[in-house]
Amino acid sequence: MPSRSENVPATLMPTDHGRIAQAVLDFVSQVPASRIGHSTDPDSEARKLATRAAQRAALAAGSLALPPGPLGWLTLLPELVAIWKIQGQMVSDIAAAYGRHATLGREQMLWCLFRHTAAQAFRDLVVRMGDRLVFRRMSHSVAQRVARQVGVKITQRTLNKGLSRWLPVIGALGVGAYAYYDTGQVAQTAIEMFESEIAVEGDADEGAGDGAAPAKPKAKPSRSSGEKSVVGAARKVAGTARKAAKTARNVVGSASKAAGAAHKTVSRKPRKPTPE
Repeated sequence: MPSRSENVPATLMPTDHGRIAQAVLDFVSQVPASRIGHSTDPDSEARKLATRAAQRAALAAGSLALPPGPLGWLTLLPELVAIWKIQGQMVSDIAAAYGRHATLGREQMLWCLFRHTAAQAFRDLVVRMGDRLVFRRMSHSVAQRVARQVGVKITQRTLNKGLSRWLPVIGALGVGAYAYYDTGQVAQTAIEMFESEIAVEGDADEGAGDGAAPAKPKAKPSRSSGEKSVVGAARKVAGTARKAAKTARNVVGSASKAAGAAHKTVSRKPRKPTPE
């Protein structure tokens, strides 16, 4: 029985980005299995996998773009699905080469496959913090919103590629070259992701990006009784120190006044004795 990632609707119209969005969700709903083992040199292995996948994608896209004219339009969606399958398997194999296949989920697949296509769609869902990538786990509605934005971009790109169907051979070479480049972009995103630390937070806000009110900041955690006693003792010590400093200043002031008075007394000239 075919997996859900292979059940991409075959009756999509190239201009229907809503159905393409659903196809995106269906495709990333299940991560492909991989037969690649954990490599001792994952970067080199990942780049070999990327090169092979890019060559396969270029060959598949170029072959499907060979039929000219209206017949070529019928191959747009099969070409799209074929490239997705190649790229999805490539991402899965790269994850396995890095020993990170267990961290590969729906959010990570979407990020790898479509970040270079619709970066704005992931603005509130993926945050880079130094060498760490923080993913927010998507609820169903947020996943649909992201897929719709990706679908719009894919539709625009697919329509532009459809024009090449009217240029036999030359158009196929152009489509193949673009598939090679596109697969390379997916591979680069995957390599950068698996070389970084990956963290996953809770569900993304259902209304994020749709005009919903921002989430309220979390209340500060209350201190424990031990922390309160330490803070209270520190405050008492600080108060005592302030009082001691004030007393010292008063003593110094009094001493200064006494010294001044003594100085005046010593420096005062003695009176001459009055004659009798």
